[in-house]
Amino acid sequence: MGAGGPEDEDNRWPPWLRPLLQTSFFVQCKFHADSHKSECNMYCLDCMNGALCSLCLAYHKDHRAIQIRRSSYHDVIRVSEIQKVLDITGVQTYIINSARVVFLNERPQPRPGKGVTNTCEVCERSLLDSFRFCSLGCKIAGTSKSYWKKKRSPVSDSEESYSSSSHGHKKIDVQSFTPSTPPPTVVNYRTAKRRKGIPHRSPLGGLILEY
Repeated sequence: MGAGGPEDEDNRWPPWLRPLLQTSFFVQCKFHADSHKSECNMYCLDCMNGALCSLCLAYHKDHRAIQIRRSSYHDVIRVSEIQKVLDITGVQTYIINSARVVFLNERPQPRPGKGVTNTCEVCERSLLDSFRFCSLGCKIAGTSKSYWKKKRSPVSDSEESYSSSSHGHKKIDVQSFTPSTPPPTVVNYRTAKRRKGIPHRSPLGGLILEY
């Protein structure tokens, strides 16, 4: 009973992953605000109690703690740290400051560059051909059945409406465009009329007077 439901999907991922992705890092620690090391860039996978500063780690001895870093105002984590506790297959990695990292959350890219053949399945950011997702958050969303169910339903509806409209009104649409084609002939008729009215009557008049 309930196989394949949301609970089963949640069990696919460690309990700390979603809270980690929702945490705001690089804020000032509430408990060590007077210290120059009060920036919160750590996270305890065992306690899951929000961002921590380096001084907070003293209260998390023997716990699994990871360090979050920043690149262009986006949170990243080193592959060497995250791959010990999470399967990151399919997530594109980047080299920043000589270290290979992955991004925590999506970074939408409205206009992929020219020649791009592969994009993130969730946010459509340009990727190398060997990857499916641009971040850990996109992998969670893109591999969940509920996400694909939501994503496919509007597409199928639009496809059905498009197919029905294209099949049922295809002839009507084509006919509706045909009235736009006569104007060139009207213009030609007018120009022909102007040409006929100006140059041809004067020679005919001259011939009649000579006769």
